[in-house]
Amino acid sequence: MRAAVMYAVDDIRIEERPLPVLEPGDALLRMAACGVCGSDMMPWYVRKKAPFVFGHEPAGTVVALGEPAGGPALQLGDRVFPHHHVPCLRCDECAAGRYVHCATWRATFLDPGGMAEYVRIPRANLGDTLVLPPALSFGDGSLIEPLACVIKSLRRAFPAELRAGVVPVTQSADLPLRGRTLYMIGAGVTGLMHVALAAKLGATVMASDFNAARLAVAQRLGAAATFSPDAALEGVREATGGRMADAVICGPGKPAALAHAVDAVRSDGTVIMFTPIAPDERFAFDQSPAYFRDLRLIASYSCGPDDTREALRAIERGIVNSARLEVTEFAFPAVAEAYAAMAAGDVVKAIVVFGEATTSL
Repeated sequence: MRAAVMYAVDDIRIEERPLPVLEPGDALLRMAACGVCGSDMMPWYVRKKAPFVFGHEPAGTVVALGEPAGGPALQLGDRVFPHHHVPCLRCDECAAGRYVHCATWRATFLDPGGMAEYVRIPRANLGDTLVLPPALSFGDGSLIEPLACVIKSLRRAFPAELRAGVVPVTQSADLPLRGRTLYMIGAGVTGLMHVALAAKLGATVMASDFNAARLAVAQRLGAAATFSPDAALEGVREATGGRMADAVICGPGKPAALAHAVDAVRSDGTVIMFTPIAPDERFAFDQSPAYFRDLRLIASYSCGPDDTREALRAIERGIVNSARLEVTEFAFPAVAEAYAAMAAGDVVKAIVVFGEATTSL
C-alpha cells in the first residue's frame, strides 16, 4: 500500500509500505479522508518523530476484523472515525477526566498513521472509535479530532459554564456563554472552530490574524469583531468597554502571541495555551501585574473520549463542518501539495481524500 512519510516539514514522500497485520480484536480501515494538522507544521515537533507516517485526523471504512473480534463491536462496512490515543477508563487519571495523562492513552496509536491507504486500529483504540452517521461525509468525520481538542479548550476556558457539556441539546437550549467574551488569537482551522462553537454557545467572540481571508471566514462563523494583530489589543479594549476578554485562546505557539494573550485578558481572566512553544524558546512576562490581576494561564493538550463524542454531535448539528470551514480537498497522493497549501495559508483547512486503494486485500 502507499503511505505519506514525513522526513521533515519540507520533505514528504509517498512510499510503499506493507499492509498492517491484524492482531486479535483489531480492525483494518480503508482510508477515505485525513486532515492535515497544524501540529505537523512545527519543525521541532516533526524532527523528534521523523521519519513517520503522519496524519491523526482519519475517517474511513472497516474492511477487515481480527479474530476473535472481542472488544467493542464493529462491523465490516462501518464508516468510522478512530482516535489515535485512547484511555483505559480504569485508572485514577481517567476517573478524574484527565485522559491525556493515562498511561494507556499515551501508549496507543494508529498503525502506521492516517496518511496511508490502510490503517490498523488496534483493539485498545476501539474504545474511542466512533461510527459515523450515514449522512455524515468522511471529510466531516475527519474533523472530529481537531474539534474535540477545541471542545476541551473551551471547557478549560469556561469550566463553570461548560461543566455539564458543550453542545446545546436543542436549538432553543440555554446559551451557557451568553454575556461572556472570548478572544481568539489566530484564525487557522482550530481558531475558526473556537469561533464557531463559542459563538453558537452565546459568547461574544473576537479574533485576530495576519490573514484577512481567514478573518472573513471568522466573521461568517459568528465573530463579532476581528482585528489585525497590530490593532488587536486596542480593538479588544474597545469591544469590551475597557474590561478586556474573559478568556483568551492563544493559537500560535509563539512567545509573542502568548504575551499578547496575557495583555488582552481581563483581571481574574483565563489564558489558554492551545499550542506549545518550541522547547528552545522561553516565555517571559511581567509577573507582578499578572499576579495582582489574578490571571490564570492554563494549557490545553489534545482531548479525550468525552470530547470526541461532543465533537461528533456538534458536526451532526452543523455547528462546525467542512462547508462552514471552507475546507479544500486534495486527492491522495497529493499529500505534499495539501501540506504546502495549508502551511502557506493558501487554504483554511486541507483534507486529503482517498480513492480506490492500489493494494487489494
